[in-house]
Amino acid sequence: MSAGSDLVAHTLALLRRAGAHAGDALLVEAESTQTRVRGAEIDFVTQAREHTLGIRALVAGTRGLRTALTSTSDLEPASVASLVDATVTLARATAEDPTAGLPEGGFAADAPELALADPRDRGVPVEERIESARRAEAAARALDPRIVNSEGSQAASEYKSVVYGNTQGFLGSYDSASHALSCEPLARQNGSLQRDSWWTVARRLADLEDPERVGRRAGERALRRLGSRRVRTQEVPVLFDPVTAPSLLSHLVGCVNGYSVYRETSFLASLMGERIASELVTVIDDGRLPGGLGSRPFDGEGLPTRRTEIVRQGRLESWLLDAYSARKLGAAPTGSAARGPTSAPSVAPTNLWLEPGSGTLEELVASTPRGLLVTELIGMGFNPVTGDYSRGAAGLWIEGGEIAHPVEEITIAGNLAEMLASIDAVADDLLWLGRVASPSLRVAGMTVAGE
Repeated sequence: MSAGSDLVAHTLALLRRAGAHAGDALLVEAESTQTRVRGAEIDFVTQAREHTLGIRALVAGTRGLRTALTSTSDLEPASVASLVDATVTLARATAEDPTAGLPEGGFAADAPELALADPRDRGVPVEERIESARRAEAAARALDPRIVNSEGSQAASEYKSVVYGNTQGFLGSYDSASHALSCEPLARQNGSLQRDSWWTVARRLADLEDPERVGRRAGERALRRLGSRRVRTQEVPVLFDPVTAPSLLSHLVGCVNGYSVYRETSFLASLMGERIASELVTVIDDGRLPGGLGSRPFDGEGLPTRRTEIVRQGRLESWLLDAYSARKLGAAPTGSAARGPTSAPSVAPTNLWLEPGSGTLEELVASTPRGLLVTELIGMGFNPVTGDYSRGAAGLWIEGGEIAHPVEEITIAGNLAEMLASIDAVADDLLWLGRVASPSLRVAGMTVAGE
């Protein structure tokens, strides 16, 4: 076993010795580098290395388990032993919960190859990451004389080692990496200043977009916002591109989270098995997608990650559940437990996406007589209890199936239930810019509030 696995196994033995009925431990070791350039100058370079051990103790009571969670970055044996004793003592002082506890079994027994990191990337010097940022920055500024400045171009890398074990006999580990490159230029014309950005993120450096492409795409997005204006308030079709469409899925995910469901703070809580969206909508979460930004062999409780169809052709098929929310709902966990060393298990998606349809975003625009293509969303305006939705937005106005002009200082509003049901087109341009992804899509009608 590795030193990290030895530490976690020893911590579990100490928990038992201190009188815990059950418990688990999570060790996360991370190493990160981040740099930003503006023009040809380096704004900053930061490098960090940290490790944190999280300890959860469950102590038996007469009506359930008492739980406490602690964490430390001091991994000296005496310090860990002292913290274990303190955690068990703290647990004895908490309220009993009949639902609390580790999963009953079914822990991950395999170690699939998920392409979570390329060992060769660790040998890439920081100077090479700085050069990538410089190339993106230079490409954006060279695109057009109207690109006059930038908020900078950033390159970042993080390597992480995770070891998790519990007193049910599970002990597992995995290594992962993530790399990102972004560019945020500023464009000026006739006294108007606009900004936009583009970025790429991947598990391997080789899978990132070319820096020049990142810079050019960022510059093109900033330039197309020049001359933005407001439009009159009206109800029209609203198109979401692959940058903004994932936000709709994130709202949906919050409503299929087991905690929201059993607390009845989701408008979907009573709709399992019912049609909640257009037949064009199939939403999948898959924690074992090779190279996925959210992929991992096991979840935050040691259960195997898996593929879960949340919505199939518009019908709600599954919640996302950890052990606690599953018990509350009388269901089985879906391998969706998320856990950091300083927090208790919760529910989160892994790699979640809307299945692509057919055609391109350009074809969606061409088939829209009048409407709005949203390219940026601003603020938070979603009520998961009612589904009411209202967000500030910017984008491109469509007239006669063509882009007419950019728009800004508008609000788009509707109800998520109605929006999902009225999705009448889904393109085939699925794009992974994070753990939640979506192709372009069109909602048949929303209120666009402007002048």
